[in-house]
Amino acid sequence: MASELVFWMSAVALFYTYAGYPLLLAVMSSLRPRLVRRADWTPSVTIIITAYNEERDLAAKLEDTLALDYPHGSLEVIVASDCSSDGTDEIAREFGARGVRLHRQPERLGKTAAQNAAVELASGEILVFSDATTFYQRDVLRTLMPNLADPTVGCVTGRVIYTDSARSSVGHGTRSYWNYEFFLKKHESSVCSLIGVCGCLYAVRRSAYVPLYHEACSDFVIATKMVEQGLRALYEPAAVCWEETNIQTNKELKTRVRIITQTFADLWRNRGTLNPLKSGFYAVELLSHKVMRYLVPLFLIAILGASIVLAPRSIPYAVAFAAQIGFYGAACLAWLLERVGLHSRLLAIPQYFVLGNLASLIAFYQFLRGERYMRWEPVRSSGAP
Repeated sequence: MASELVFWMSAVALFYTYAGYPLLLAVMSSLRPRLVRRADWTPSVTIIITAYNEERDLAAKLEDTLALDYPHGSLEVIVASDCSSDGTDEIAREFGARGVRLHRQPERLGKTAAQNAAVELASGEILVFSDATTFYQRDVLRTLMPNLADPTVGCVTGRVIYTDSARSSVGHGTRSYWNYEFFLKKHESSVCSLIGVCGCLYAVRRSAYVPLYHEACSDFVIATKMVEQGLRALYEPAAVCWEETNIQTNKELKTRVRIITQTFADLWRNRGTLNPLKSGFYAVELLSHKVMRYLVPLFLIAILGASIVLAPRSIPYAVAFAAQIGFYGAACLAWLLERVGLHSRLLAIPQYFVLGNLASLIAFYQFLRGERYMRWEPVRSSGAP
């Protein structure tokens, strides 16, 4: 019957997205990993900190950056202010005597445009992109650079440890989600190339940097630009930084919708890379990690709809329907508890799963309507770890 076909096709697609693809990566990375020719290397580095109204965290971020374990004469720091209207620019100027340069955009065009402009001013052989709310481990540059000694590597990202001082359910869900994502990054890096990097910590070879269109989700598109040049984007788990998670559902949902809407637009704009005949296994990574992941809400809706039809006729399908209602009910309960100031770690996983897929659904609708994001607002509570 048609309802059973819909149920099982959607269930298989859901299984492949969350379990089949990670298993495929793990097997391939164990059977035929691509080696990296690392070597001791300390090239000149420019750290670009993109900021919009970051007066709360910028001073601590700059102190953290200037304290990194790297040769002083080989390190340049640029703050790219996207027309900040608070004290961000003044704080950056106060660090001018210590070598920090401020670039203020003449017009607010968004994060990617600010990064492009800062790159034009940079003198380093390697560009490191950071956020004002991210704090680095002291050896982070010395850990990243050996990977870039390999001429086939164009970009390297590190590992973000998300802190949750409020012990919120959203924060716990975020940390669980990113543990899963870093598992994928580890194996994608070993098999082929990353399809995206951590926007708060990634290093790019200056000669390989390509100015990106203003509405680009730069930490996603940069990996594709490396692959188009015959280079790789790698994951270096020993390069560590810290960032505070969102602790409120509405803020995390807003962040996820913005990122996914941008990514939909980027996938469409660079849709040629989705062809395996052109991009090889990188296309498989994009289709599995991004396209299939963003289609999950449709699979879930199809499974629920088919379960409603099949439940009255079959006990197994009735159990499946009840399990879905219980799962979604748990997510709603977590949200209601959050509204009254209570947090449940037990309910954090269903809450974040539903939040992420709701964000994908909203983002897809926004993408179809032609909505795009260039500007950004800081939404995350933050502070030095």
